[in-house]
Amino acid sequence: MDSYDFVIVGAGSAGCVLANRLTESGRHRVLVLEAGGSDRNFWVRMPIGYGKTFHHPTLNWRYVSEPVPGLGDRETYWPRGKVLGGSSAINAMVFIRGQREDYESWEASGNPGWGWRGVGDIFRRMEDNLAGEDEHRGRGGPLAVTGIAGSEHPTCDAFIAACEAVGIPRNADFNGATQEGAGLYQITTRNGFRASSASAFLRPAMRRPNLRVVTHAHVTRILFEGRRAGGVEYRIGDRIHRASAGREVILSAGAVSSPHLLQLSGVGAGTLLQSRGVAVVQALAGVGENLQDHLCIDHVYRANRPTLNSVLRPWWGRLAVGLRYVLTRTGPLSLSVNQAGGFFRSDPSRPRPNMQLYFSPLSYTRTTPGKRQLMLPDQEPGFLLGVSNCHPKSRGHVRLRSSDPFAAPSIQPNYLAERADVDELLDGAVMLRRIAAAGHLAEIIERELWPGPEVVARAALEADLRARAGSVFHASGTCRMGPDPARDVVDARLRVHGLGGLRVVDASIFPLLPSGNINGPAMMTGWKAADLILADHG
Repeated sequence: MDSYDFVIVGAGSAGCVLANRLTESGRHRVLVLEAGGSDRNFWVRMPIGYGKTFHHPTLNWRYVSEPVPGLGDRETYWPRGKVLGGSSAINAMVFIRGQREDYESWEASGNPGWGWRGVGDIFRRMEDNLAGEDEHRGRGGPLAVTGIAGSEHPTCDAFIAACEAVGIPRNADFNGATQEGAGLYQITTRNGFRASSASAFLRPAMRRPNLRVVTHAHVTRILFEGRRAGGVEYRIGDRIHRASAGREVILSAGAVSSPHLLQLSGVGAGTLLQSRGVAVVQALAGVGENLQDHLCIDHVYRANRPTLNSVLRPWWGRLAVGLRYVLTRTGPLSLSVNQAGGFFRSDPSRPRPNMQLYFSPLSYTRTTPGKRQLMLPDQEPGFLLGVSNCHPKSRGHVRLRSSDPFAAPSIQPNYLAERADVDELLDGAVMLRRIAAAGHLAEIIERELWPGPEVVARAALEADLRARAGSVFHASGTCRMGPDPARDVVDARLRVHGLGGLRVVDASIFPLLPSGNINGPAMMTGWKAADLILADHG
């Protein structure tokens, strides 16, 4: 059995940050175990390549949920990164911190130090904003954040102007003084390449002699010595290995795999574990519960002038943008297709924005669950308008199916279980129609393809919502942070309740979903956790 000070399970968004910061002083020996392989992959490195990684058999866990009652018993596709960098290596790269109030609510729920005063400066310190430093944004950190102004498709300007026409103000920086408004998204890229958590944090640290990273290492259980985690067991191919952790085992496997590994190791709801033949080490009913995600409904439009479809559909167009990318690292392949968006209040009386907008200057047919034809969009020009509610009330769960560590867990997101979520998304669908009918954007629309102009009544829009809405892949909350062991899994220092030597550090600890894309908050969690761990261990 190899011995280390810290064993980190998962080289994802938070785990890579942890590995970097825990090895920085040279005092601690750290092992990182990643079930996936290297991120040295063309489709990972090229920003728009996430259309290929979205359903890749070796770069992606490719989970599928249980049938969801609120979606007419449809199963939903849940991509999760299985590669160095985790989901930051396969996501759409949009960098959003969330609202100040999100973190104030975390602290108010019994988690001292997790309010905006405790996390706001971390975002600035970890960021290298290529537009420059100001009172809100940081420069010189490991994570590159790039603005796309000047590179966006011209239809983005029409979208933003249409938002202004319906009362959503223009906003140049969703991570600045206010999140509210419409504008261009900033993305985690540098020099035309994806800036994942692996490239920003892990790879620079891999030059250090006190860090070992093992890929294709599937952790099968946590090894306990009484009520203390002493190490892990993992498998590479047919061989079983063990690693001991003199100080701590840290789970950074994500909102699906972290609770699943806890359950496999005997930590979770006692009746569930016993029914699956797993001996109970620590009964914690909250493990795998409190699952939250952002659900989105898209409206699809046929355009009467060129969109990215016109560039990416014909072979000569793909050849041209491919050559441009290879030679200059610029053009559509260097960007996300989520180029613009925004945040607004579905009701002006609300104290803060509760809805997120997405604008993609291309359209594609989702014929197979999980397939995104970003490089083979529709033949005719088109674009997507989408909306999700920032603070969903519905809660789901992740639960082990059996004691087999290689069997995928049961994922039930339970979308639209709460009526408030349905009503918010219906209000959002109405806003999409208002935006599409405004200003220059209305002039470039030939017709609405989905849900179609005949779908007008609220009941018809609800039926469309239940038939077509899908995840935007912001799973969180399944190892909720809080002071109550009866429902929470980790305390404010991310230590698992009732056990020693064991923490969880990833998006599963979020008590409530932040407003917007969660990759930035997940990396912030890794940085914050390193501060806590180093304070405890020196």
